[in-house]
Amino acid sequence: MTKHLTLPRGIEPPKHVVIIPDGNRRWARERGLPTLVGHKRGFEAAMKLVRAAREMGIHTLTLWAFSTENWNRTKREIQYLMKLYHDMIERNLAEAHKFESRIIHLGRKERIPQSLADKIAKAEEETKHYTRHILNVALDYGGQDDILRAIKKFLEEKSNIKDHISKITDEFLYEEIGRHGKYPIYKFADYLDTSGQPYPYADLMIRTSGELRTSGLLLWQAAYAEFYFEKKHFPDFTPERLRKAIIDFSRRERRFGGN
Repeated sequence: MTKHLTLPRGIEPPKHVVIIPDGNRRWARERGLPTLVGHKRGFEAAMKLVRAAREMGIHTLTLWAFSTENWNRTKREIQYLMKLYHDMIERNLAEAHKFESRIIHLGRKERIPQSLADKIAKAEEETKHYTRHILNVALDYGGQDDILRAIKKFLEEKSNIKDHISKITDEFLYEEIGRHGKYPIYKFADYLDTSGQPYPYADLMIRTSGELRTSGLLLWQAAYAEFYFEKKHFPDFTPERLRKAIIDFSRRERRFGGN
């Protein structure tokens, strides 16, 4: 039986945690295993992390499954990954109904296989009324692409740009971001893939495998995110290591540009 994971008393979890799951292929190569085995182990690790995030009270979890640049990989690897993502959506959908979690796809929809697109659409439709948790699956996602698609969406919606430009440059204040005061949020965010979510802005962004970059994930939404870089490859990033990252996050002082 899996041990229920909780945080130490007095620690408030971040509202939105983002994970960049790097190192599946390196994990496999270091063990003399085929690359696809590394992806399979990464898939299993992701499933455990989704459950652990719920247990620790994290409202929104974003997993970067496939970037806009990952199409440069071999056809065989891409096909295998798409099958894993199909299984991931299927398994998370069953748990989503049980735990009232909403599944949301971030990224482009027209380039992924139709069967996977249909599975994602089904999951989004069936879970759209759930509010206890959100699982964002960033698939064929790039931060620059997200912003460009948002601009395109805005331009297609407005016939007279001069009259409507304030719709994206006006700012408003969230009453509270985590436990730390206020900072401006621009209405342009209404056109991004995270539009309509209660916590679209990342609090904690984690990247595994010792890589010290974000590769453009949630460029707009991660403006004030705290970063945590894990040396272990993603298949070895356990729920206990996620817990350690959250405890580390809880010790940081977030000022959002203020005093």
